Amino acid sequence: MLQLRYFFEKHGFYVCARLADRLGMRTKNVRVFFIYATCVTAGVGFFIYLTLAFWLKLKDLIYTKRTSVFDI
Repeated sequence: MLQLRYFFEKHGFYVCARLADRLGMRTKNVRVFFIYATCVTAGVGFFIYLTLAFWLKLKDLIYTKRTSVFDI
């Protein structure tokens, strides 16, 4: 199990450092960018969910199914 952990630490968690080296940036800036990008994409999905829920609720309030003429 310890070897698996070292493998992922060496190859998997080294992505930001390798990307920063290739782009000529600091590793901290690349990590901060990934954190902000994650927050923004999660926020956008939640906003779309709330908007669709509002539209469905509004549609249900406007278009109600009436069974007879006397329901008006």
